[in-house]
Amino acid sequence: MTDLSVRRVDFGYFVRPAAETGTGAPRVEPCLGYLVAHPDGLLLMDTGMASNADVDAHYRPTRIGLHEALRAAGARPDEVRWVVNCHLHFDHSGGNPLLPGRPIFTQRVELATARRSDQYLLDCVDAPGVTYTELDGETEILPGVLVVPTPGHTAGHQSLVVRRKDGTVVVAGQSHDHATAFAGDVLAHRAAGEGAGPPLPVAPEWIARLLDLDPARVVFAHDNSVWEPRDAAW
Repeated sequence: MTDLSVRRVDFGYFVRPAAETGTGAPRVEPCLGYLVAHPDGLLLMDTGMASNADVDAHYRPTRIGLHEALRAAGARPDEVRWVVNCHLHFDHSGGNPLLPGRPIFTQRVELATARRSDQYLLDCVDAPGVTYTELDGETEILPGVLVVPTPGHTAGHQSLVVRRKDGTVVVAGQSHDHATAFAGDVLAHRAAGEGAGPPLPVAPEWIARLLDLDPARVVFAHDNSVWEPRDAAW
């Protein structure tokens, strides 16, 4: 079987306001998608930032459009057969309307939430031609490619797991804002498992599931950094 490849797609960046960073200062964050080359075709995880006046005033995004971003990653929109959104906020589903008719894999609870919450852009979520395949929990959507629920940022947040010959890649989306936060939850899970006394931070329950899948690397939607296990070698 041909190995699967995972390539980052650059959709630009935005400025997260100080009130949202927890540091007291604004932070510039990338907006990243991931292109999976599968023997059956191309799968795209996240599609970039939608345009909206309120969003633009709040986050001051600098966008790279879907066509340009895919071209830089060596692909064309007509080559994308499947889409996965880690969740349906504006900065992950903005290019969905440009991929009409493709199955877009989302958790059922995420789509239901997006259709009733003002935290989403409904014009983008239910744009003409957008076609969803609703999932209820962990699902193998293609041979060697799993979708795993990782709720927290939203109730229906999900991550993509790609089994490669050289190790599993987890595309964790916005399960965490950055790799350091993910590493902190992994260590919290380890400490609890090794009997460290309280008080301890509580890691999400799904951290154990991701670690069971033996990831060689974990990548994120808003951080160029990559998490690797403690026994990684170069």
